[in-house]
Amino acid sequence: MKFTEIKEIARQHNLKVGKTTKSQLVRSIQQAEGNQQCFGNNLSAECGQFSCAWREDCV
Repeated sequence: MKFTEIKEIARQHNLKVGKTTKSQLVRSIQQAEGNQQCFGNNLSAECGQFSCAWREDCV
């Protein structure tokens, strides 16, 4: 997912975008949605959340 798309999702959750990294922003979105803040923590093989919107980009 492109960073501009992630910023738009963040704005929909009333999150401040500012100068933040993609990983930090995605984890903030995950928290706002009530999900585990695991993006980019090398847990994608273990998390079991196969329908996660961020799974393709998660490393």
